[in-house]
Amino acid sequence: QVQLVESGGGLVQAGGSLRLSCAASGRTFSSYAMGWFRQVPGKEREFVAAITWSGGSTYYADSVKGRFAISRDNAKNTVYLQMNSLKPEDTAVYYCAASFPGIRVPLSPSEYNYWGQGTQVTVSS
Repeated sequence: QVQLVESGGGLVQAGGSLRLSCAASGRTFSSYAMGWFRQVPGKEREFVAAITWSGGSTYYADSVKGRFAISRDNAKNTVYLQMNSLKPEDTAVYYCAASFPGIRVPLSPSEYNYWGQGTQVTVSS
């Protein structure tokens, strides 16, 4: 069982930066692939970024590539999402998620097993 708690959301102007954190409980955190997703009302949850258990490989949605960076610190049971050059269209509730160990890092929400409660990110124009 893994419990996830996101933090770091808030209101920021366009062009600004935020860093989201996701703290995980459980001694097996380092074995999970981790992902960040976001959702706006009326739309499906969409993939933002993912990282392998070791942190050796990362994956990004095209819409955030070059602006966002996912990282993890297994000693602290925490995964991060550094968001730079934020745009109003980045406004959403951001969720972190954990996926059971597998052959590849999943990019679909349905392939993740544990979810945090979400943190609101609002980017003003």
